[in-house]
Amino acid sequence: MNKTLFDDLDISYWHNSEYAQKYYVGTTPTNEQVEEVENELGYKLPQSYIALIKQQNGGMPINTCFPTSVPTCWADNHIAISGIMGIDKNKPYSLCGEMGNRFWIEEWDYPAIGIAICTTPSAGHDMIFLDYRNIGLTGEPSVVHIDQENSYKITTLAASFENFIRGLVNCAKFES
Repeated sequence: MNKTLFDDLDISYWHNSEYAQKYYVGTTPTNEQVEEVENELGYKLPQSYIALIKQQNGGMPINTCFPTSVPTCWADNHIAISGIMGIDKNKPYSLCGEMGNRFWIEEWDYPAIGIAICTTPSAGHDMIFLDYRNIGLTGEPSVVHIDQENSYKITTLAASFENFIRGLVNCAKFES
């Protein structure tokens, strides 16, 4: 059997709720649907992102915190996400959906540096983006936190989407 990226993530990775199903989780995308979304966004999606959405097309992970070495608007030592956007355009929280990339850039004035990839518990006052500024339209983007409350300050979180996904931890780690 051929092993693919994220095969080690089991079903318990995702929080399976009615809300997640309604707003995030889409049908398994075809290669043609991935290409269509890439054309609409104007960016090549990272292979690690494509591997993840082929397992589950968007959703709310159990582990929703990512450690940081600098304070953010969310906390002194981490950020939090609510969900990972998929590519099913029928879901509000998808890359090209009603609350997708275009919404965050056009309505909330987030910088057009790449793709809004994760929602956050702040309901838009901070966001997680794939950052294509230093690699062009087709390279491997880094993952950044953008703080709308602090003049859209950009903080790099991970060198790649895979590193970001593998770096998410349970928020209980930060409770004391």
